[in-house]
Amino acid sequence: MKIRIVALCALFMAVLFVSCSRDKDTRLAVDKEGRTVVERYGQLQVIGTNLCNEAGEPVQLRGMSSHGLQWHGKYANRDVLKWLRDDWNTQLWRAAMYVTEGGYMTGKAIKFKVIDSVDAAIDLGMYVLVDWHVHRDQDPNAYKEEALEFFAEMAQTYGSYPNVIYEICNEPNGDHVTWSGQIKPYAEEVIAEIRKYDPDNIIVVGTPTWSQDVDKAAEDPITGQSNIMYTLHFYAGSHGKELMAKAEKALDAGLALFVTEWGTTLNSGDQFFPDKVMPWLSFMRKHNISWANWSVNNKGEDSGILVYNGDRNAKGGWTDADLSPSGKFMRKVLRNEMKVR
Repeated sequence: MKIRIVALCALFMAVLFVSCSRDKDTRLAVDKEGRTVVERYGQLQVIGTNLCNEAGEPVQLRGMSSHGLQWHGKYANRDVLKWLRDDWNTQLWRAAMYVTEGGYMTGKAIKFKVIDSVDAAIDLGMYVLVDWHVHRDQDPNAYKEEALEFFAEMAQTYGSYPNVIYEICNEPNGDHVTWSGQIKPYAEEVIAEIRKYDPDNIIVVGTPTWSQDVDKAAEDPITGQSNIMYTLHFYAGSHGKELMAKAEKALDAGLALFVTEWGTTLNSGDQFFPDKVMPWLSFMRKHNISWANWSVNNKGEDSGILVYNGDRNAKGGWTDADLSPSGKFMRKVLRNEMKVR
């Protein structure tokens, strides 16, 4: 009997060790065998409310977002992405291409910053969000034809690569922009255009009120399509339990959520709230929600990871002196040095 108990204890410890190792492995950009996250996870898919790997196992991607590429696009390069992957343990990069405010509608050449991001991510074995950054333009239909053209080009070029995730409207907003009236019809057209060339990569759809009203999308979800997720955004200093309740309502209704942008600050980008971030990190971990933190820039705002004028040459290799308080915090989070329950 004693031998059996010892054997059972040994088996339990082995299972516990494997479980913990696997849990840790899911949060590595490159594992101890040198395999990148894309090599391990392969073609992503949505099963129920979960983002899953090619084998159907739930995964949580964690990473960083660029700031607007028209302002801080110099950081969308291989050196910076490699540093984020290797030193910060970043699995995901988000290329935020604004539609207006000096973005795509001012000059379509900005798309080459997106292309640089995607090419670097593919080379480095990272996942990459291609973000059509609706913001002050409010209604995604305002430039729908341009969105259709852009995503058709991206899908034709990159549809065969499992690295690519399409984010088709960042933050629809305004009282006149509703889910069923404007956002869902727009999304259905863009999804159909992407699916002409890319049958299976993940597509993330923005939701009303700066991608906070995921509960509204849950009342009238997109049907007839697979591998669709819905955008949830928050800033820890501005959003708390009320927004979490909306997210839980959407999850209960069967929506798969992706936090393609969140900040450690107020929604203005000011002030740093590490104590208010921790409940959100726990929430996203509990619900297996992937995320990208805003953002890689050196403009001096509190939500930026670099100090004012830090790394002006955009080469990576950052020291603590280059990092803002939010940057130091996010590096610890991504490196698994911050305990998240």
